[in-house]
Amino acid sequence: MAVQISPSILTADFARLADVAAEVGAAADWLHVDVMDNHFVPNLTIGLPVVESLLKATELPLDCHLMIENPDRWAPAYAEAGAGSVTIHAEAAKAPVRTLREIRRAGARAGFALNPGSAVQPYEDLLPEIDMLLVMTVEPGFGGQPFLDIMLPKIRKARELIDKHGGEIWLQVDGGVSAKTIERCAEAGADVFVAGNAVYGSDDPAQAVRSLRAQAERATST
Repeated sequence: MAVQISPSILTADFARLADVAAEVGAAADWLHVDVMDNHFVPNLTIGLPVVESLLKATELPLDCHLMIENPDRWAPAYAEAGAGSVTIHAEAAKAPVRTLREIRRAGARAGFALNPGSAVQPYEDLLPEIDMLLVMTVEPGFGGQPFLDIMLPKIRKARELIDKHGGEIWLQVDGGVSAKTIERCAEAGADVFVAGNAVYGSDDPAQAVRSLRAQAERATST
């Protein structure tokens, strides 16, 4: 699986999202959009109307990460709007199989996220319904948090289970991914990397994406 970089707009300037998307341009594989409702997580960001507008302003596929209550109700609409990937949380979904299948039916990749306190093993049977497994490497809700090293064994376990079942399941990490941490994540088995501050906190976001990609590729080539 090739390394993919998904810059997160969470810490970018929401007043200029079209420009923010353009800043990473062809350097990125995805644009990561954190949808937060101030209920599932203690933060409020953007919702479906902004995602619909952003889809018109960029050619980058949107990687929509729904940190919301009742994703079973709302997730399919993001796929129907044109998001390339829609991720729901294990801790919020009441009917995950149905919702993951609805996301796929609407034409998007179906992602399944686990908070730091949630183990991978109980969800092994869901892997056939998943296109991407997201291991949160911080507690969800805010950008700029330090990477939780205690998540590295969990990333390794996730990679082990994915390899056991086969298929084309991507393993994404989100939270504290930077030049200091991306190689450890890649070595543990991750192949899709969400980076916010490490990209949009730099003077040249596109170059930051290229540098992160090069680091992850080096870590996985040895």
